[in-house]
Amino acid sequence: TTGDRVLDQPLPEIGGKGLFTVELEEALLSGKVHAAVHSLKDLPLQDTSGLVIAAIPERESAHDALVSAEEWTLSSLPEGARVGTCSLRRTAQLLARRPDLTIQPLRGNVDTRVRKAMSGEYEAVVLAQAGLTRLGLQSHISEVFPLDVMLPAPGQGALAVQCRAEDRETIELLSAIHDPLTAAAVSAERAFLSGLGGGCSLPVAAFAEKYDGTIILTGAVISTDGKQSIRLSAVDNEPHRLGE
Repeated sequence: TTGDRVLDQPLPEIGGKGLFTVELEEALLSGKVHAAVHSLKDLPLQDTSGLVIAAIPERESAHDALVSAEEWTLSSLPEGARVGTCSLRRTAQLLARRPDLTIQPLRGNVDTRVRKAMSGEYEAVVLAQAGLTRLGLQSHISEVFPLDVMLPAPGQGALAVQCRAEDRETIELLSAIHDPLTAAAVSAERAFLSGLGGGCSLPVAAFAEKYDGTIILTGAVISTDGKQSIRLSAVDNEPHRLGE
C-alpha cells in the first residue's frame, strides 16, 4: 500500500485517506482476493461502495506502549530525550506530560521501529501494544501507558475483515470470527471521530468498552502542543448515538 511504500515522510504529510487500505480494496473489488484484513484504525470511516466490514474479531489490547533499549518509562526518560512517533495524537499526549521531550518522526514497519529504538537512534519509541504482541515483540516494551496518560486512536487494537457486499458465502464464513462486544465498542469510537468531522486535523483519541449491554466511551481532543485537552466520558447502549 502507499503507506507501506512511502517511508521518507510522516504520515500526516502524505495526506489523503486510506493510505494503508486503497490498494487492498482495489484487489477486493477486482475479484483478486475474497477478503482483506485491515487495522481498523487505518480504515476510513465511510464504507467503500460495494464493500462491507464482514467481521471485527475480538480486540487485542488498545493501549500504547513505550519501547526503549534502556527500559526508560515516560517519567524516567532523560530531559530532552528523543522519542519517535509520527502520530499527532501520541505526540500531543506525550507533550502534555513531558513538554521537554524531543519528538522525532518515525516510519517503517513495527520491526524497523523497534530496531531503531534498540540501536539508540531514539531514546524511546511509541507503538501500539497490539502490534508488538501480535509479532511476539512484547519483551521490548518498557512501559504500557495507562488510559489516563495515553488514550488510544479510535479502533486501535482491533482488526476489520472486509469483503465484497454481494459475496454472501464469504460474509457467512467470516461471521464465525465476528465479536459483537468489540464491534459495539469500536463503532462508538469511530462515531465519535465521525462526529468531529472524520478528517479532524487535531489529535483525537477514544476508547470504549461494552459491559452488560452498556457501552462506556471516553473521548478526547488535544491541541498539538499538548497544552490544552478536552476529555469526556459518556454511557449509552447504542454505539452510534453515544459516539456522536
